[in-house]
Amino acid sequence: MSTSVQEPSLPPADTASIETAPVEQRPRRVVARVVFPEDGDLDTMPLYLDFTPFIGVDPLTRIDPEKPNKKDWVATPVMFTPAHGDFIRGRRSLELPAGERISFGTYFNAFPAAYWRRWTDVSSVQLTVRVSGAPLVIVYRSNPRGATERVAATQVTDGVLELDLSLAPFGDGGWYWFDMVAGHEPALLESAEWSVADSGRSRGGTTIAITTYNRPDYCAAQLRQLGAAEGVLDLLDEILVMDQGTDNVVDQPDFAECDANLKGKLRVIHQANLGGSGGFSRGMREALAVGKSRYVLLLDDDIVLEPEGIARAIAFADESRTPTIVGGHMFNMYERSVLHSWAETVKEWLFFWGPVNGTTQAHNFAVKNLRATAWVHKRFDVDYNGWWMCLIPLEVIDEIGLSLPLFIKWDDAEFGLRAGKAGFPTVTFPGAAVWHVPWMDKDDTTDWQAYYHQRNRWVVALLNSPYPRGGNLISWSLRGDLKHLLALQYSAVELRLQALEDVLDGPDRLHADLPTGLAKARATRAEFSDARTKRDLDAFPTPRRVRPPKRGKTPELPKSLLQIAATAGTGALRQFRRIRESSRQHPEASIAAMDTRWWMLSRYDSALVTTADGTAQSWYQRDPETFRSMLRRSITLHQRATREWPALAERYKAALPQLTSPEEWDKTFGLS
Repeated sequence: MSTSVQEPSLPPADTASIETAPVEQRPRRVVARVVFPEDGDLDTMPLYLDFTPFIGVDPLTRIDPEKPNKKDWVATPVMFTPAHGDFIRGRRSLELPAGERISFGTYFNAFPAAYWRRWTDVSSVQLTVRVSGAPLVIVYRSNPRGATERVAATQVTDGVLELDLSLAPFGDGGWYWFDMVAGHEPALLESAEWSVADSGRSRGGTTIAITTYNRPDYCAAQLRQLGAAEGVLDLLDEILVMDQGTDNVVDQPDFAECDANLKGKLRVIHQANLGGSGGFSRGMREALAVGKSRYVLLLDDDIVLEPEGIARAIAFADESRTPTIVGGHMFNMYERSVLHSWAETVKEWLFFWGPVNGTTQAHNFAVKNLRATAWVHKRFDVDYNGWWMCLIPLEVIDEIGLSLPLFIKWDDAEFGLRAGKAGFPTVTFPGAAVWHVPWMDKDDTTDWQAYYHQRNRWVVALLNSPYPRGGNLISWSLRGDLKHLLALQYSAVELRLQALEDVLDGPDRLHADLPTGLAKARATRAEFSDARTKRDLDAFPTPRRVRPPKRGKTPELPKSLLQIAATAGTGALRQFRRIRESSRQHPEASIAAMDTRWWMLSRYDSALVTTADGTAQSWYQRDPETFRSMLRRSITLHQRATREWPALAERYKAALPQLTSPEEWDKTFGLS
């Protein structure tokens, strides 16, 4: 039996740009299918299915318009129930035992209505549910505050439910989803999907661009996923792998099988290690040259895909009102229900990236599901999306150019800012995501990447900061050098100082330094003891404490400005004291990576410090002369940057079109 239920009438959406043919007469396009984990992984199940009883959001946690930056939400009680992987019968089907209820109000299966309302001309969405048995299907919608309203409830017997749902009330936020309840007999969900009336806009294929460097196993696994994903290959014109390493993906045992499964659409390009910006720019350039695709989809090599997200991102981009960059979220590879960040922005005063106000980083959907998390229901707009997954229209690249030649760090943020200035928005689109190794297991601000963090942040600020002399950037940069010096991280400071010197030299060397910068940074870092690591934890002498902690208290993070100033002052004064000779025979402490802070290490003449990934240690050693010389150099460089900022910013802005042009990149690629 087929049952159709209409939602109560709502104010009509603006239809000025919709085709003249009535919506109900147009062909429909599926834009999101209800799916379940490919591998039945119970750790990811909370992102697909919600087994907890519906309790809504605590009124105290709803977004308060008077306090938009509130961070300390009152926890909504969550009743945990088993994640029934045994209910799943396939990628799109599920059997619900008699008397059970399940919700599809989840990250991957709810419909992000607010994003469709804001960025497309779509005025309504149709939910289609195919079932066997006689389940009750209940449809809900939420508002930007997270409050939930039941839209419709109907029993469907061995048939199809088709329900048309207006997008009119979703200007600021909100989702649609449905629950299914089995009665006295089991019920089978055969499939479900969300579709929209086809706008008639032209569609185009997609070129996937994967940049890889010595991660052939990850890359091959990703290619296997793409080859096996239902319907995804039909959307793709080509899959490009820019292999910049020495351990190549083509040498993997199953590469030939991967190639065959991708039906002639795979092309591997070998080139020098030009970093992420060089790899992804090559992918952009190749897609432009071929001229067949409408989009290029950038993917990191060390991710695990949810392939359905690719189809959703393409569908959303096709229907967007203007050419739009569509980015995917990043989940934690290790804690797979944990989201890295919901929406990201560049905070202009500090000129540093970070989460949009009102969102929470590292949110765990297994602890607090979508239905109970108030802030997830508001629509958040972004400045950029990370290039772990980012769909870019070729029209955008044709107008604004390729990536800046930054090697790594800030290339994605700069591209998003540049695109936004040209009128091309970026949308971080819920329901499109990948899993990636989390940032907390890396500390790339103290290894060779410290150079790129510093140089590229300054370059992008010179191009984009709306404040004279970059707002508070110069002050924070100087303080950053001091913190690293107090933490005995001299290698990081040397790299930061070289980076600032290169920034002040101007933009002319950015392309030329791409193939050589990494080796130079690593060689520089190797000159310092804090950079020399050993995996054998017994390779260094045993730490010996010189004296017990004062009054038996362990060091703590200074909380007030007065405490910070006093702690920093004490650490700086230590640089005029002689080093205890015993600290060169034995470290004075053993410090865990998570405790490697300036206010901790400034108390010692030497210490063993564990690397961020826990695999090795290094022996930090205080050097007063290095401290003083580096601090003097830092002050001099920051004073120079303050004086030269206006003229330097004009130089970088004038050079930007050439730096990002396909012709200039062709020279770097050796194509011309």
